[in-house]
Amino acid sequence: MSYVPPPPAAPPMHEPVPNHLAWAIISTVLATCLCCPLGLVGIVAIVFSSKVNTLLNQGDIAGARRASANAKIWCWVATALAIVGVLWTLYFFSSGGMAQYQQLLEQIEQ
Repeated sequence: MSYVPPPPAAPPMHEPVPNHLAWAIISTVLATCLCCPLGLVGIVAIVFSSKVNTLLNQGDIAGARRASANAKIWCWVATALAIVGVLWTLYFFSSGGMAQYQQLLEQIEQ
């Protein structure tokens, strides 16, 4: 009779938990560039997104799901700020805001 080693321990099976990291980074950059420094609230989304994989590796599935849900909420906040920034920029350019800005700069230079 020969020795048969036991099979390696398989990781626990669970449904995948999305970390939303790419969305968090993109929405943070766009919100900060298009809206204002308020777009930096997307950093909160990045922090929660980075916690998801760490918690999964530690076996804390419930914690990973909470972190994923929080990351998703903050991603939506940053995305909303980016949309507000795009709408404000479109309004600014469509209402002749750039021409008024250039006139203001010319008056300051004189």
